[in-house]
Amino acid sequence: MNIELLFKKLEQSYSSLTKECQNEFIKNCEIKTFRKGEVVVREGQYSKKAYLIINGCARAYYLKDGKDISDWFTFENQFMASIVSFFSKAPSPHYVEFVEDSMALEFSQDTVENLSNKYHDFERFISKVVTETMLGLCERLHTIQFSKAEERYQSLISLYPDITQRIALTHIASYLGITLETLSRICNSKVRI
Repeated sequence: MNIELLFKKLEQSYSSLTKECQNEFIKNCEIKTFRKGEVVVREGQYSKKAYLIINGCARAYYLKDGKDISDWFTFENQFMASIVSFFSKAPSPHYVEFVEDSMALEFSQDTVENLSNKYHDFERFISKVVTETMLGLCERLHTIQFSKAEERYQSLISLYPDITQRIALTHIASYLGITLETLSRICNSKVRI
């Protein structure tokens, strides 16, 4: 794993960190591998860890009346956590699962708090991560409320062109708030065109 390349990619998406801050962040992280299907947070647990995905992907989901409802997907160079639990120190409403064999940097709430207090650039970096996450969730909510099923699908594909090769269609359908049959019909109509 090339740490310098990883931080260059992160700087493009968020903001830059000084070398000293990068080194301290890495020193306080653990590189971990996860198997496809591995659940790292369960509903009701307190989540004190977050993940920067190096390769692979993960999702956050709810179980509602026995139904699995995907709420969020993350891919390379993105962060995954049970946001509510991680930042408010409350029980997690989500499950967090790796949906591919993955490698990630795992870090703790304490690391975020300590580095934010010590380095202004890290505080700004985390602020941008949280802001991007909130904006993405707001966009998703707006799309679900005001867009037709096909428009929701097109919006997701424009963000993640290879998502249908990486995430099960059942998870994509629940994320979009549509049935698997509707998603299959949308996908099949795109194939025929």
